[in-house]
Amino acid sequence: MSLDAIQDVIRDVPDFPKPGILFKDITPLLADGQLFREAVRALSDPWRDAGLKAVAGIDARGFIFSAAVAFDLGVGLVPIRKKGKLPWQTIEAAYALEYGSATLELHRDAVQPGDKVLLVDDLLATGGTAAAAAELLFQIGADVVESAFLIELGELSGRARLTRCPVRSLIRF
Repeated sequence: MSLDAIQDVIRDVPDFPKPGILFKDITPLLADGQLFREAVRALSDPWRDAGLKAVAGIDARGFIFSAAVAFDLGVGLVPIRKKGKLPWQTIEAAYALEYGSATLELHRDAVQPGDKVLLVDDLLATGGTAAAAAELLFQIGADVVESAFLIELGELSGRARLTRCPVRSLIRF
């Protein structure tokens, strides 16, 4: 298996969720157990013996990959959710969307200061969501070792917004 095989099953869906958007549909990848395993391993392998405490995942599709990576590495999972979805004491970060804004939340005690955390999401586009998620982790003292993505839409320059940690993407469109 290779990243080319993974890229080949990601399907383009024009005009979803609204006209003018070319959506990258990962469901064919998720349906193929062998390719899904390869993608998870490709995200996990650089961190296998790095002393990570946790993998943080961004609501909602990021949970798919972050949970699998955390399981593969044998470390904890830290959910970063949309506002109002976490039941404990939280901190929050607002970020801009194409039309409007949104807010992410993280439990105040999700990790301890200095804990090594890998931030994982399915897609890096403009970087607003990932930057807000990383900022939340930094606020509670996490050592964010990397922001890792299955897909990066390079023309949207999202990695430029993630200045405080390295960025890695498996596939670039």
